[in-house]
Amino acid sequence: MKTKQEIIHLDFEKPLIALSKQISELEEKALKNGNSKIIIDLKNQYEKVKEQIYKNLSPIERIKIARHPQRPYPLDYIQSISPAWYELHGDRTGKDDAAIVGGLIEIDGQTIMAIGTQKGRNIKENQRRNFGMPSPEGYRKALRLFYHAEKFNFPIVTFIDTPGAYPGLEAEEHNQSHAIAMNLRELAGLTVPIIAIVTGEGGSGGALALGVANRVLMLENSIYSVISAEGCAAILWRTKDKASEAASALKITAQDLYKLGVIDEIIPEVEGGAHYNHNQTCENILNAIKSHLRELKELSPEELKTDRQEKFRRLGIFNRV
Repeated sequence: MKTKQEIIHLDFEKPLIALSKQISELEEKALKNGNSKIIIDLKNQYEKVKEQIYKNLSPIERIKIARHPQRPYPLDYIQSISPAWYELHGDRTGKDDAAIVGGLIEIDGQTIMAIGTQKGRNIKENQRRNFGMPSPEGYRKALRLFYHAEKFNFPIVTFIDTPGAYPGLEAEEHNQSHAIAMNLRELAGLTVPIIAIVTGEGGSGGALALGVANRVLMLENSIYSVISAEGCAAILWRTKDKASEAASALKITAQDLYKLGVIDEIIPEVEGGAHYNHNQTCENILNAIKSHLRELKELSPEELKTDRQEKFRRLGIFNRV
């Protein structure tokens, strides 16, 4: 996978851009007069600023990275892991929702069922994929693939990157809540290994419908939440201007969720985010999948089901009154 196009920089990266531009201009002058000390000082300053920015990212800044338009999407990971993947289409009741992709891949000779929520790279593709927001038919398509994996004893790996399930009138008419609920119930009862990876946005029930797994992993700069920071701010403060405060309060980053025991592992990204190096991010994800599959293969079918159910029963804190 190649990322040769120029990187789109985020607002909090502007100090780095200014320093980089200044260094480039001075390097041209240094070639003429031979004075390189100021360039060395600027480069040292650049590294210090870069380290300070990326090691102290706020939740709202991680949200911006998670939504970066050049960030790899599930199909990028799937096709990098297994270029010869065999895509499966349709919910067998009348529709193929392009916001959900799924099919068979191979990892170390093992057939895997890979399923993900897929956004588009441009307006036309986003319209086709509904900006990564699945309809009920999309979740029923995923459910069909869950059953297929169970029938043939294939492990399941899901890739989650969605702002949430599609909230439109047609989706409600087609019973969106029932489609999500069915996935939650059926995933909980499957007897094959399931690994869920939040690669970008993990929005509410739309993400959880692919997230009932034995192991839930998150990329370092991904988010997983019951509501968007903007939506939370609009409800609590009646303004989206408070999104930063909402993001901090919601505890939606991989780092917060790992501390709370909601997820099992944080998969590292390159400095600045996955969009700076797709290939390295894909390699990190593949290594994580292999590691957890090795562990889960040691469990019997009944143990896999019990392990998954107990994982979700342990979440949260309960106080007896």
